[in-house]
Amino acid sequence: MHNRLEHLIWLLRDRTPIKRTYESLKDRPDGVSPGFAACVGCNAELALRLTTRTLGPDVIMAIPPGCMGGCAPGYGRESGMKVTTVMPLMDNAAAMASGLQRAIERQSKNTRVVVFAGDGATGDIGLQCLSAAAERRENILYVCYDNEGYMNTGVQRSGTTSTGTQTTTTPVGKAKRGKPEAPKDVPMVVLASNAAYVATASTAFPADFAHKLRKAANVTNGLAYLHLFSPCPVGWHFPPEKTIEIGRMAVETRFFSLWEAVEGRVRLTRTVYSPRPLDDYLTLIGKYSHLSPAERQALQVQADERWARLKRLLG
Repeated sequence: MHNRLEHLIWLLRDRTPIKRTYESLKDRPDGVSPGFAACVGCNAELALRLTTRTLGPDVIMAIPPGCMGGCAPGYGRESGMKVTTVMPLMDNAAAMASGLQRAIERQSKNTRVVVFAGDGATGDIGLQCLSAAAERRENILYVCYDNEGYMNTGVQRSGTTSTGTQTTTTPVGKAKRGKPEAPKDVPMVVLASNAAYVATASTAFPADFAHKLRKAANVTNGLAYLHLFSPCPVGWHFPPEKTIEIGRMAVETRFFSLWEAVEGRVRLTRTVYSPRPLDDYLTLIGKYSHLSPAERQALQVQADERWARLKRLLG
């Protein structure tokens, strides 16, 4: 009852600004060129367009190598972006953005530096750099689009790849059953690193995502981090028209929860009181098609444990 009351209070307090945020974006141009070279049904491209549309033109996008890093800079003298964009290395995006933001602040400008990076450049190769930037309270905005793998180099597993996933480096056969390890919880790592603002988001809930982007852009006393659930049709093996449906199903099954933390205080931004069975999500995605009923049940238990841990943080 207590949680339901808190959620009702949040609905009354925050739904109006969320709706207002979404309404304000309908006619705004995004900062991505029409002929962008991403795959059909790419969730990361959709997120990049929504990010630039929400934040406006006065930004510097730092996009390291990855799916979007292969598309945004373009080829030769051509660029896939309409806003200023730089390409850091995979391991130093947060450090490069920190230096840029400090230089901008010395010039008394309001330009926002925004890192837009995949899970490999965020939770694996660049995690040390990101954690250090959060600990130093650098005033950068960092968006991670988590498609659970290194997709643009051939679909290899990453730290955030979910258990049981079939990738080129976690094959399925007589001896192997996909990735054996549990996924790394990067938002919680960043939260523990003393970031000023941490949130999870999904393009299946665009108003919530845009609202969190605007809140993150207004943070001036530390690092703001958004972890975006990003289904990948190519790497996950599902039809491209199912991208948004899968993103929504991940939330409705509590496989991925929407929450935010301001200075360490966590609250849900979407409460799922009666979650659907995780099997409803798993059956939509080819990378889980080999799982046995027992292995699917183990993933359900893992999702329930993640939810329980989040609930403990909520108090």
